[in-house]
Amino acid sequence: MMSQERGAILRRRTKDDLPDETVLDILARLPVKSLLRFRCVCKPWYSSIANPNFISTHLPNHNHQGGYVIHIPRNIPEPSSSIPGSSRSSGQVCTLACDRTYETIFDFRFPFTHQSGFPHFVGSCNGILCFSYNTAAWSNVFYLWNPSIRKFKRLPDTQLPIMTFGIGCDSQNNDFKVVGIPQAFAKTKPPPEVGVYSLSSDSWKRVELGIELRPTVCYYNVNNSTALPFVCGHLHWMLKIVEDVGGHARLSADMLLSFDVNSEKLKQLPLPDVEGSCFMKFVTSLKGKLALIEYRSGAQPHSTLCSIWVMREYGVIDSWDKFCVLSIENLLDFIGFTKYGLLLVQKGSWLVSTNSKLKRKHKYLLIDLKTLHEKEISTQVNYHLEVATYMESLALLDGRNVVSY
Repeated sequence: MMSQERGAILRRRTKDDLPDETVLDILARLPVKSLLRFRCVCKPWYSSIANPNFISTHLPNHNHQGGYVIHIPRNIPEPSSSIPGSSRSSGQVCTLACDRTYETIFDFRFPFTHQSGFPHFVGSCNGILCFSYNTAAWSNVFYLWNPSIRKFKRLPDTQLPIMTFGIGCDSQNNDFKVVGIPQAFAKTKPPPEVGVYSLSSDSWKRVELGIELRPTVCYYNVNNSTALPFVCGHLHWMLKIVEDVGGHARLSADMLLSFDVNSEKLKQLPLPDVEGSCFMKFVTSLKGKLALIEYRSGAQPHSTLCSIWVMREYGVIDSWDKFCVLSIENLLDFIGFTKYGLLLVQKGSWLVSTNSKLKRKHKYLLIDLKTLHEKEISTQVNYHLEVATYMESLALLDGRNVVSY
């Protein structure tokens, strides 16, 4: 009798004493895995958790708790077809790791495949990963994937030309958008257009580029070696511009383009005024700021000078600040920054093997930009990696044509 009365009191307190606003506020602070289980408590909780407004409210409460990165192999060894039941997807995984240490936490196996081969990583935004496959018809097939809730969505097919794509979030309309511009453009062709996919409308559209190039420009090509940075509501592309300055002489210059995901307007951003030439230049993000990376040959053999610029105030040319210059030996690849500002690079070194032949060994290092301390991470693979900051979210939970697995 005492047990029955205690149960009734607990049920009455849960139902009657707590206002709905308080219950929702508590739920909004819980991790994704708990919320997925709590949908089974009752119908009101199920509908509340799946509500788009609740999903958007839940995200800011967990944004500061980040601390995760996703490793995505660029080239994954294909399993042998002689193994019964093997497929292209059996070796495709994303690795969830701790942001500060890169220790592996969990592996997510790709839930989707495509006959054209392996996926290309487009980007990560608010818990959604975007991948694309290049088809034989020079078109792209796109997938949005939320590993934390085990759901993905194939986007409608599009006949857009070859483009460089990125993913961003429209904060005004609570929408995700995949945006691309042509990888290269010659003046003899029709004016280039931007391709924009909206998750809310589940459709693609074309938007005029809206940037007038100088009459001397012959063509441009996109120069981005990493996922396009999404900073302050804008996606960014670095372009290499080739200009005809008379006769056979040509001049190369760089242009930084910014696409406002909310207004869908494109504009040019200023670059810092730097001295000297570099053999590589691209944009990325560092601790929520737009960053520019420049590579120059170092004074020592096999060394590279890596200059890191940060735009302190978005859109203001005077706010470009040279954050630091690193001298890195045997640098093979820039991988990215973590949320805490640690730099991840791939280095190589030539070693003498047992059969007296030179063999290249790859290793991945985390570099603390303040102390310049280098730490080799445990992830040792023979292929290149791409990384993205990651956080758990409920995005795609209420989406249309979403596949659960």
